[in-house]
Amino acid sequence: MSKIRITKQFSFETGHALYGYDGKCRNVHGHSYKLSVCVIGEPITDKDNVKFGMVIDFGDLKKIVKSEIVDKFDHATVFNKNTPHVELAEELKNRGHHVILVEYQPTSENMVVDFAKKIQKHLPDHIKLHSLKLQETESSFAEWFASDQ
Repeated sequence: MSKIRITKQFSFETGHALYGYDGKCRNVHGHSYKLSVCVIGEPITDKDNVKFGMVIDFGDLKKIVKSEIVDKFDHATVFNKNTPHVELAEELKNRGHHVILVEYQPTSENMVVDFAKKIQKHLPDHIKLHSLKLQETESSFAEWFASDQ
């Protein structure tokens, strides 16, 4: 049977700031992120299976990505917890804002690595994460490929 890649796209709004950066992105700002999740596997060949012919049900993939990424990061502000932004994060939390503190500088490059780890641990054994594309703006994105790891 052939290996097939399927891709589902997601979008979410997230704010962040890059502490120590020498440009405008050191300021708190936001992006309309687009995340493309590509998995690879063999389509189900059991004709009695309700998911016959599918690598994975798009709905099942959506549940994983929505619970691990979209629901957590949408309309949140992300800061590196090892920077002085922690003070700002606490103030925002105290005012009812959704803040995520991460172990890394919240660049698209680091976020896509984090997202890959979060998604991989929820995929069935016979499905592998092939690639992720995290688009930050119309012209800028970061990509993660399993083959590069």
